[in-house]
Amino acid sequence: MRCLPATSVLLCLWLVERSSGSLGNSLSDLHTEFSVRLYQTLTEIENTSNLIVSPVSIALSLGLLQFGSRGNTLAQLQETMGYDVHAQIQEAMSQHQGDLSNSSQGIRLQLTNTLFIQNGVQLLQAFTQSAKEWYNSSLLNVNFTRPNSTYSQLQQGAHAKAGGQEVASGDLEEGDLWWTATPHMALLSSVVFQGAWQKQFLFTETQNLPFTLSSGQIVKVPMMYQSTEVNFGQFRLPSEHRYTVLELPYLDRSLSLLLVLPSDRKTPLSQLEAQLTGHAVALWDTGLRRTKMDVFLPRFQMHTRINLKPVLQSLGISDAFDHLSADFRGISETEGLYVSEAFHEARMEVTEEGASAAASTAMLLLKRSRAPVFKADRPFLFILRHINKGGFAAGQGRSAPTQERDPDLRFCPAQSDQHDSQLQNDCSLELQEV
Repeated sequence: MRCLPATSVLLCLWLVERSSGSLGNSLSDLHTEFSVRLYQTLTEIENTSNLIVSPVSIALSLGLLQFGSRGNTLAQLQETMGYDVHAQIQEAMSQHQGDLSNSSQGIRLQLTNTLFIQNGVQLLQAFTQSAKEWYNSSLLNVNFTRPNSTYSQLQQGAHAKAGGQEVASGDLEEGDLWWTATPHMALLSSVVFQGAWQKQFLFTETQNLPFTLSSGQIVKVPMMYQSTEVNFGQFRLPSEHRYTVLELPYLDRSLSLLLVLPSDRKTPLSQLEAQLTGHAVALWDTGLRRTKMDVFLPRFQMHTRINLKPVLQSLGISDAFDHLSADFRGISETEGLYVSEAFHEARMEVTEEGASAAASTAMLLLKRSRAPVFKADRPFLFILRHINKGGFAAGQGRSAPTQERDPDLRFCPAQSDQHDSQLQNDCSLELQEV
């Protein structure tokens, strides 16, 4: 069982929200739509072939800041997210929080927020109270003019929000304090995940097999394998191109990893990503069927760092980043706060998830069953979602390397590769945003 801490530091401020009708379903639909739009905007702006993002983490960060925004700043954030934070929304989100924070059968997903405030900033009591009540949020005073001290407190905050789990070495470095000017406030939102597959892959079944890069080059990568029953479906894009979706559940089936792959090897992943909609993603639930399949999935480790400022501006949040237009009088009447920087860092590793080498004979890719095959041997999209609460995306990304030694991606060595024992020890499922 491995740990996935996710953290996101937003310098100064931003926000969100609006829902109607059947609140639970509407909120889930809005989260799905936001996740898709956020991801598509990222793929357009970020010049990278590999990408990870945690939409729910960003949404919670924006939601916390909505309590303190006013005027057009508030309107833009509401429009971007599709809903505003009111009593019913907070109650619905609290229900999500309760379910997600419960540990059961080796699964734990915890969402938290920490607001780091410059010493001396006078906050309004109403905002302070709202922040403390929003999704396990807490407030901490820091001195942004002393980077060493701030770095230490951010590390402690990340450690605390990981439920006492150690943050992996190198996940948060002093050089990761990105602000270009002394901010008055920073927001740390975190997602902590621990889990194992419902049916774990066996290390003894992992073999080096071909993977076709985005450039067309073919390389050998450690490919995990299992023959199992999965939820599987085939769907059609507006362009009539087909794509397949496979769902791998984690233990207790409250969380799952969705793998999305164009059916035609000649169809680029970018074409699929550009045509996805929130409505299409919502249809996956009814379109997936239990199927016995041979599943091949690379074991990989990925890291991306994203500047969210142009992304959020493209989504319609512009005033929050303008020191003349930003209106956060709900946080402090005298400080004139605005969002100076916004960054998101993610790390993710997918492995056999601690599968023991049980009594398996390492047979053999030559003696497979005649079951249908799902083989992620070319660029694919993945989504970590919560199944029982509207299927919102806790993490989302793509693996689409363009070269064998891609700086954003490395394939974890097979279990027998003894020359890189440290990487083998690090191979977990870990997502972190800063």
